[in-house]
Amino acid sequence: MILQALVDYYDRRCASGDPARRLPAFGLEDKLIPFVIELEADGRVRQLRDTRQTDGKRLRAQSFLVPQGEKKTSGVKANLLWDSAEYVIGLERGRKAGADLAAAPAFRRRIEELPQAALEDAGVRAVLAALDRADWSTLKTHTAWSEIEETNPVMTFALATDHGDLVCQRPAVLRASRSQARPDGSPEGWCLVEGERHPVARLHPSIKGVRDAQTSGANVVSFNARAFESYGKTERQGENAPVGERAAFAYTTALNALLGRDSPNKVQIGDATTVIWADRDDSIEPELIALFGDDPDAHVDAVRRRLAGAGAGTLGAEDTSLRFFVLGLAPNASRIAVRFWFHERFERLGPRILQHFDDLRIVRQSDRDAATPAMYWLLRAIAPQGKADNVPPRLAGEWLRAILEGTPYPPALLNAAVNRCRAEQASGSFGGNVPYLRAAILKACINREQRRRLGLPPGFQFIREELDVTQTDPAYRLGRLFALLERIQSAAQPGINATIRDRYYGAASSTPGAVFPTLMRLKNAHLKKLTPGLEAFFEKLIGEVCGSLEEPILAEFPRQLDLHAQGLFALGYYHQRQSLHARKDAAPDTDAAPQED
Repeated sequence: MILQALVDYYDRRCASGDPARRLPAFGLEDKLIPFVIELEADGRVRQLRDTRQTDGKRLRAQSFLVPQGEKKTSGVKANLLWDSAEYVIGLERGRKAGADLAAAPAFRRRIEELPQAALEDAGVRAVLAALDRADWSTLKTHTAWSEIEETNPVMTFALATDHGDLVCQRPAVLRASRSQARPDGSPEGWCLVEGERHPVARLHPSIKGVRDAQTSGANVVSFNARAFESYGKTERQGENAPVGERAAFAYTTALNALLGRDSPNKVQIGDATTVIWADRDDSIEPELIALFGDDPDAHVDAVRRRLAGAGAGTLGAEDTSLRFFVLGLAPNASRIAVRFWFHERFERLGPRILQHFDDLRIVRQSDRDAATPAMYWLLRAIAPQGKADNVPPRLAGEWLRAILEGTPYPPALLNAAVNRCRAEQASGSFGGNVPYLRAAILKACINREQRRRLGLPPGFQFIREELDVTQTDPAYRLGRLFALLERIQSAAQPGINATIRDRYYGAASSTPGAVFPTLMRLKNAHLKKLTPGLEAFFEKLIGEVCGSLEEPILAEFPRQLDLHAQGLFALGYYHQRQSLHARKDAAPDTDAAPQED
């Protein structure tokens, strides 16, 4: 299904009316080539052209359509009329004699294998003449020569009279390269993708653009040990999973385009490089993909409007059948692992994603906080030291799958959020044990789990966006009480370096029975230092949280709280703190509102 969807995407891009969106035809590829050697018709070198342009702080080479390169693993394999400098001009980089010195002869032999019609082309004759001359003195006068010697960059040839076109782009060469892309010696078999008999690809083209995978490219389909191969199919490992030459080229070309450096279809979800695309061109595709980018706020309303229009039938019946594909890839040695694969119609997928953002919505600490937080920052909020590299393995992929399928979040997400609340104090990145992003994750996890347990509708919110004074869950009330005790201490001892949060938060959220009796005794001493107005204010709030003698809510402190209850404790603590800040900002009478921390 994955390969078939990618082949369909390739065919659609090839048939696009926009030339900029078309993908290379079978046997060709787009290649960044920094240096072009311009030749006279007799093979003399006129100049070396540097195609690189400044892109930010780096130089970026120009992309050219060239014959598809060879898959290089070991040994010597030359590409047709383009390759690294050691192949093209025989550049020696201080290496010992041996197989490496055969690169330049292999490059020439590759050209000489072209059909006679291509060998008679003026551009090909000029290249062969230049290789016979082997006079590269003009290149050595170029300012970039020292860089060429050091980096062994990709190079190719062009006739000076062709106004920028490459020799490998001349019609005769392209016709020959397409014919050579269909090797006569390839055994035929049933292609698993197209369902027809085709020459089977022995090795599939490399896939690039997956973070932390090999920079030279890796594979989704490959076999590296006899244990994975079928009997009698050891020499041509591609026959173990037969994919036709054309289908292998199509799916890898499509995937490389989706994973491209500037691709709008690529997002990074934890350690999974994720590509998202639709089964046809539609304006909603970039809007939905952007929901997983850096600024979901800017695109949520557009998705809501499209869903409302599709539901009302004002945007056409075709909107309900638009299908999205989501593919998550992660590095795995020299291969690429499929972390997750999902496909669904927009009318079902859109509401699930919007429900995810609704579940996350919680009162913000400041106006600088995004109302719709990005996945990248949410993951950092549960990673040790706030570093994306410390996100637990596989967690991001499992979380994304739960979002797309509309199911409860993985238990590891709640566990990671609660542990970070207990382990971390205020830092430059996240303010306190329960910052905004961590509280949003906790709220979403608990609400989804409650809906699953009780079979409630998707819109039900067990924990609301703001402080819920009607919420009677003991863990939630304990969190509220802890926030009040912390504020009382801060008001009684202005400028204190460390509060009870720094010393007691972890124990209070897990074993409240061992901590809260001590905190309540300390509270009495702190209240005596406050003005009568503040003392009465806090006494009233504590009474509301703990309940009355007739209807006690916290009649006793539990000995311990499980993981779910610890999440509720954190949310009660966060909500009560934000409520106190709101009271402080809104009340002009300082005797009726708490002071600064």
